Amino acid sequence: MARIFYSLLFHLLLPLVLLRLLWRARHAPDYLRRIYERFGFGIPAMQGGLWVHAVSVGETLAAAPLINAWRRAHPGQPVFVSTMTPTGSARVHALWGEAVQHAYAPYDLPWAWALFLRRVRPQTLVIMETELWPNMIHAARQRGIPVLLANARLSERSARGYARAGWLARPMLAELSHIAAQDEATAERFRGLGVSEARISTTGSLKFDITPPPDIEARAHQLHIDWHLAHRLVIVAASTHSGEDIPVLTAFAAIRARHKHALLILVPRHPERFENVAMLVRQKKFSLARRSRGEPVTDDVSVVLGDTMGELMLWYALADIAFVGGSLVPVGGHNVLEPMALDVPTLSGPHVFNFQSITDELVAAGALQLVEAGDISRVCNVLLDHPELANTQVVAARAVLQGNRGALQRQLDLIVGLCAHESAPAHA
Repeated sequence: MARIFYSLLFHLLLPLVLLRLLWRARHAPDYLRRIYERFGFGIPAMQGGLWVHAVSVGETLAAAPLINAWRRAHPGQPVFVSTMTPTGSARVHALWGEAVQHAYAPYDLPWAWALFLRRVRPQTLVIMETELWPNMIHAARQRGIPVLLANARLSERSARGYARAGWLARPMLAELSHIAAQDEATAERFRGLGVSEARISTTGSLKFDITPPPDIEARAHQLHIDWHLAHRLVIVAASTHSGEDIPVLTAFAAIRARHKHALLILVPRHPERFENVAMLVRQKKFSLARRSRGEPVTDDVSVVLGDTMGELMLWYALADIAFVGGSLVPVGGHNVLEPMALDVPTLSGPHVFNFQSITDELVAAGALQLVEAGDISRVCNVLLDHPELANTQVVAARAVLQGNRGALQRQLDLIVGLCAHESAPAHA
């Protein structure tokens, strides 16, 4: 009954959902492309294999090592990746091209999922991190498809939300075949929501198994030459959100006062913000080069706008210091392990609740510094003036990364186990 009421409510709210889609399409027209897929139409067919659902870019990148490992181990098995956002869709195409099937996931309507699953008939569904939809999970389980919540993370705030909506959340969670929790705190929160011990494993985070692209150092070296960076210090401010760019630019001005040849590579999280951020840079009187336009980075350019998709690891490979955004404002933070995998001393703002356990471990080890907006320039200047302190932070980060590897194999083993043994709907 809870799911029926939820489905009725979703239908009633559908006009608002579509209005929100139109609103987002004002700045990102890709939201209106392939809109039919959001209702289960035009979905490419797949029989057997693995279906991975990743909401956007971050989840797709987290899923990449798992998908790649699966494809190596099962070369004859198809893979289908669904996402919710155009940026996630673009990342799927950039990573795998035509080697995997892809479509937008439908809205969480029973009939839309019925249409989707007439075309996509996987052996197992893997949902990445936190993207839980009652009708999606129920439709899969009705058809005997086991569902793994992989790389699962659940903040205290999200757990409280699920508890308040327990009438809907508990039946949904009961239909999950297994949960691979990133950490023990997440596992305990799921237990508190009624998930049985037998259906939870604490596997660690896939993000620790990150491996930089094999050509990234060579590409960065060439760009270092092309941009004449031999005598310049490079600060990367990555995945920034609205409300973060001005504090970052203000901090950079203070860094430039001490290190006059410093270069900032500013990378907004969402493409629809590129134009506004470019205007902010100009308003702050910085000389700007936009990556998307191929504008040359000469000695008088002080800010490069990373307004392309799929090049974040390249920017990190150029960096002397990285600041990871989504953390000066209450977004919850983004993946700080990516720059650390390239031996870059890394800073983040204080709002990191999406990665709380990982952040706590990194901070305790001296591998990560959390800073308020007003402290960014001071901490950057300390690291730039004292390379030995920056190196100490890098060494600590290496140790944490190495000590936490192994989640990839543990979660891959869970998928193999579900494929081999589960064929009936789960029970609480």
